[in-house]
Amino acid sequence: MIETTIGTIANFCGGQMNAAAESQKDRIIKGVSIDTRTLQKGNLFIPFKGENTDGHRFMEQAFDKGAALSLTEQASSQSDSSLPLIHVPDGLLALQTIAQKYLEEVSPKVIAITGSNGKTTTKDMVECLLSPHFKVKKTIGNYNNEIGLPLTLLQLDADTEISILEMGMDKAGDINLLSTMTQPDIAILTNVGESHIEKLGSRKNIARAKYEIVDGLKPNGTFIYSRDYPLLEALVQRDAPYNLKTAGEQPSNDIRIMDVSETREGTHFELGPGNMDVQIPQLGVHNAANASMALLAAEAVGLSMKDVKDQFQTLVVTDMRMERMIHQNGAVIINDAYNASPSSTKSAIDTIGRMDSDNRILVLGDILELGEYSAPLHLSIAQHINSSDHHFDHILTYGEAMKAVHDNVDIDSRSHHDDIKSLATALKSVMTPESVILLKASRGMALERVNDYI
Repeated sequence: MIETTIGTIANFCGGQMNAAAESQKDRIIKGVSIDTRTLQKGNLFIPFKGENTDGHRFMEQAFDKGAALSLTEQASSQSDSSLPLIHVPDGLLALQTIAQKYLEEVSPKVIAITGSNGKTTTKDMVECLLSPHFKVKKTIGNYNNEIGLPLTLLQLDADTEISILEMGMDKAGDINLLSTMTQPDIAILTNVGESHIEKLGSRKNIARAKYEIVDGLKPNGTFIYSRDYPLLEALVQRDAPYNLKTAGEQPSNDIRIMDVSETREGTHFELGPGNMDVQIPQLGVHNAANASMALLAAEAVGLSMKDVKDQFQTLVVTDMRMERMIHQNGAVIINDAYNASPSSTKSAIDTIGRMDSDNRILVLGDILELGEYSAPLHLSIAQHINSSDHHFDHILTYGEAMKAVHDNVDIDSRSHHDDIKSLATALKSVMTPESVILLKASRGMALERVNDYI
């Protein structure tokens, strides 16, 4: 993590030290905190002004817990304070600037990852392939926005060789900010789906917002994406100063995903040209795509895809992303309930459909944040199931929006539920040792709670 002097922090953010900070300008600060509940001794404390609270109220508490320094936006309270303070006009901008300067000082290769789905899994895959060869640090949890990403950068060790940064967004411009802040060497855009459609209005606008990841990409860097998404392909600058590498199912990609097969143990596929066999412990064609992009990232930092592909056998991904669980009766539960979009839900449904089982069960909860598009997009899931070549034995739906799927799906054994206990009871009644069960919903539905009752 960052370990530098008070004077250097002032230089990094262009802030004004008070007398107490000036007298201690050679004192070392170690680490940064924005929350006194998790603050550690020696930290720099950065208070933020929010809609409902003002972090400046907690500055004295921060020093009581051992903070070595605090930023402040309140010039009036700075001059006569005996506490070491640095005045800045904007605490968030100061945090971002300090992180950017520290990143330049550490100077790792930066791999930035965004996309409607698959960001976290791809991040875990890239780390899996690179960590035996480099000193790697990745975004922890969901620290992937304008506050979390700078905090991730400030956790880098001085000898970090590769920083893997997940970049999330809420609106247009968010990815531009993160990309220009970090100047990536490699940028990965996993896919374009419907996430954020409520705010952005169309998949075309989503593609534009995700494509902002190249805004800060170094001229000699590499942009990795899939030509399977026409809306994205239409935006890509073919004569860009950086390299373009693509992976996907369409023949036009540099490496093509072929002959995908799934078992209870994971997913097997071939990459062409060359028919390279790849096996991953994660299920789904979408995870084959994520793995292919991770392999391209490994190649971009100088590794051979053939030499590193077997490293996937050690892959550990963040919980509730196509997480395979074995029930005590032998049933396989695929917990993909961390988040959902219509496209990722259809992909997960297809994955279950391809698995060898005499009892395929879909447990689907609401997909949130779709706004006026919610009804037609939920209906499209029912239509996708109805048109599928795969057979599903039972479907259990949960939540107001998923009622549309229950009402329109052509599966005889189906039931709709408004509470988790009822849902779990219904699931338990149709489970067998041969079952393969999908749990899929948006995070706000907390669908994984059914496991507490079965």
